Amino acid sequence: MKITYYGHACWGVEIGGKNLLFDPFISPNPLAKHIDIASVKADYILITHGHEDHVADALFIAQKTGATIVSNFEIVNWFMKQGHEKIHPMNIGGKWKFDFGSVTYFSATHSSSMPDGSYGGNPGSFIIESSEGNFYHAGDTGLMSDMKLIPLITKLDFAMLPIGDNFTMDTHQAVLASDFIQCDEILAMHFDTFGYIVVNKEVAVETFKKVGKKLHFVEIGQTINR
Repeated sequence: MKITYYGHACWGVEIGGKNLLFDPFISPNPLAKHIDIASVKADYILITHGHEDHVADALFIAQKTGATIVSNFEIVNWFMKQGHEKIHPMNIGGKWKFDFGSVTYFSATHSSSMPDGSYGGNPGSFIIESSEGNFYHAGDTGLMSDMKLIPLITKLDFAMLPIGDNFTMDTHQAVLASDFIQCDEILAMHFDTFGYIVVNKEVAVETFKKVGKKLHFVEIGQTINR
């Protein structure tokens, strides 16, 4: 499995020769100005919720690559109205087997509206299970007891958790979240993009280290292997 960080909450994950792209917000992000979105690969674009900082480049990349947009019913319908008909609708608790593995659309505690202000349905998150490993993209969320259900669904190899505070969990809450999901390998996301969510990386890493867990800060544009 190859994992590329594109900044904010956007990740590219290659599984079984298929490219998954989560929450594409790249071109408006000044921290990701060195990323050429025209070169970003995607067979599937998975969207946790409708906010601009999670969907900004979704339509462009979907139309360029022919990717299938996977999200809740309201979000995929919104993209259909924008002219992209290759979609797969889901809703909270639902699971579907794709050619790379299975996707469970899990809950999140946040809000959701589309860039034009229209209704974006309930915010969500994704649990991915595959022959190459299982992981959780939490989307934008506060700490929630629902996370305790995830170990009953599957065993995670790693998780992508927001740590920037103000709009989502902070580092200390993310540690509790990692306890809830029973996962000790965490990739940090949703930090530094805006002034509201700037974090001290050294302190964050040490916070996880003190409880025997690993918090990884992947550089924007960097690809890691698992």
